[in-house]
Amino acid sequence: MKTLTATEIRHKFAEVVEGLKIEPVLVRKSGRPVAVILSYEDFERMQDIEDAWWGEQAQKAAAEGFLTAGETAFWLKEKLDETSAE
Repeated sequence: MKTLTATEIRHKFAEVVEGLKIEPVLVRKSGRPVAVILSYEDFERMQDIEDAWWGEQAQKAAAEGFLTAGETAFWLKEKLDETSAE
């Protein structure tokens, strides 16, 4: 992955956009990573992967059944108690 500073991107924007067809760009500001710029095609591919994953999770949940209101309340209370104990 190509790495550029925010200033370099500002000065070479058209070149950077054209290069996104080849690879994403990691943007650094003050020496630390702050963003990744990627092509629209890569973004769409990532969205499709995420949508498929969430679809699988929903199917799994539907197959396993859902919690009742009482089970949900109990689960939430347990999690809140764990958090407050830390």
